[in-house]
Amino acid sequence: MRRTDRKLLLKSLKYFAYTVILMFTAPIVIYQAFKNQEHAFYWPVLIIGLLAGIGAIVMAFISLKMMMRSFFGD
Repeated sequence: MRRTDRKLLLKSLKYFAYTVILMFTAPIVIYQAFKNQEHAFYWPVLIIGLLAGIGAIVMAFISLKMMMRSFFGD
């Protein structure tokens, strides 16, 4: 029976914490961009929000993959 790689598990939990932060900030930033469409910074704020949303999805896959590797190995 294989033991859990604790260092890799802690690293994956840290990535998962970043994922949760991005999951909450991205919709807030996108909402603020759409609320202020007439403002000069509409496009930069919208792009930042969309990039944060894409980053949340990518970080979720990375952290889950890392967590599975820590449990089951390569």
